[in-house]
Amino acid sequence: MKLSISSRHMTNEEISKVKELLKPSKKIVIVPHKGPDGDAMGSTLALKILLEEQGHFVHLIAPNDYPDFLKWMPYQEEVLIYDKEPQKCDPIIAEAEVIFTLDFNHLSRAGEMYEPLQAAKAKFIMIDHHQQPDDYAEITYSDVTMCSTCQMVYHFIVNIGLKEKITPQIATCLYTGIMTDTGSFRYRSTTSLTHRVIADLIEKGADNTTIHENVFDTSSYGQLQLLGCALQNLRVVEGLRTAYITLTQEELDRHNFKKGDTEGFVNYGLSLQGIVFAAIFIENEAEKIVKISLRSKGTFSVNDFARRYFSGGGHINAAGGKSDLSLQETVDKFISILPNYKTSLAL
Repeated sequence: MKLSISSRHMTNEEISKVKELLKPSKKIVIVPHKGPDGDAMGSTLALKILLEEQGHFVHLIAPNDYPDFLKWMPYQEEVLIYDKEPQKCDPIIAEAEVIFTLDFNHLSRAGEMYEPLQAAKAKFIMIDHHQQPDDYAEITYSDVTMCSTCQMVYHFIVNIGLKEKITPQIATCLYTGIMTDTGSFRYRSTTSLTHRVIADLIEKGADNTTIHENVFDTSSYGQLQLLGCALQNLRVVEGLRTAYITLTQEELDRHNFKKGDTEGFVNYGLSLQGIVFAAIFIENEAEKIVKISLRSKGTFSVNDFARRYFSGGGHINAAGGKSDLSLQETVDKFISILPNYKTSLAL
């Protein structure tokens, strides 16, 4: 019987089901989404540390690499990168007894790992805070009101009776994911409960100053030059409270772009006075797509916008998508859509 958990609280039946699936010693695989961010890596690393300390055999397999500004995190050197070692990873996935999928809710978000995950015989446990979860998991812990998957993992640990097993390393990973997914605690999804969780993580050993420095104070010269280029490319759509940024492949190459270098760039558009909708369009010649990040304020749903027009999704105020058109054609399409939202966006 599949179980779906729709809040931070778990019933006795759900707790019993989880504990049954996690009876030692199990072969466990933990998977974040493709292009893992701070929340994805923080939640998966925290869970890996916890489960290993409970006697399980755990592999954390990321679909592809993650940004350098996350490569200081505890135990990150043990992460397997699927697109670099598929021959090593496939047997591990096939032999797994339990597979956790964290920070995504459709197996398609695992990129090249989709087929081996779909073929796996393991029992799946999903922990995620995005909208419209799929039903592939034996246990689905889904809460779209939660600010981050890391906060959900914290509640998951508490619910299964392992709160006292949260070490400084686990606390550090969870703090990192909550911090990055809330924009350093400024997004609307940050609640009083989030702050209470953060306080507990600090008490359990998360060094908030060091974490902030490791994530935000390690920019390369090229990254800051790329930010300057992005700001030069910033445009405002007059009368529709919208701003957007473009970056071409040539501009990325010229500034020695590395994965994660454009993290947070889209928020500069949203920081303009009067703007409620911001986007960034990044050309990716290797994948022959334009990657899109969308942000908003208030009730304007970029999740709905991304799902409807750009094969994406996410949250009400933060979402992503992609386009198979050229960069200019993608921008033209974006601008042509905006008048459909005059009621929400017009001044």
